Amino acid sequence: MEITYELNDVNSIANQVINNLTSKTIFLYGDMGVGKTTLIKAIVKALGSDDEVSSPTFSIVNQYELGDDKIYHFDLYRVKSLDEAYNFGIEDYLYSNNWIIIEWPELIEDILSDNIDSIYLKIESENCRKLLIKQHINQQ
Repeated sequence: MEITYELNDVNSIANQVINNLTSKTIFLYGDMGVGKTTLIKAIVKALGSDDEVSSPTFSIVNQYELGDDKIYHFDLYRVKSLDEAYNFGIEDYLYSNNWIIIEWPELIEDILSDNIDSIYLKIESENCRKLLIKQHINQQ
């Protein structure tokens, strides 16, 4: 699925994204400043959480409450190795059966065997973004 949207339409786009997901694990790709955190804020809200969403650049993971569920939002930009990810317990989160949204997921792509939705964001113009969702299963 591919969508081109204006930034002020991000809330309705979040609903479209959720309706097209095949899993609760989302890898989010895109250059700095493309709007990854803005999209995540809209997705978290659309899923029904009232928690304040912020980029977990320094904390690595933020947790948002969602009724009987949780959303774990990761920013792996500063994580330098897979060992570092294992040390903070990435596997416990990944296999928790909660929502997982990961910015900069390249480091951990090969450790998942479950269904994953990858979202690619690209700047089309100052206020316009292109979003592409790909569903795939990593084969180990």
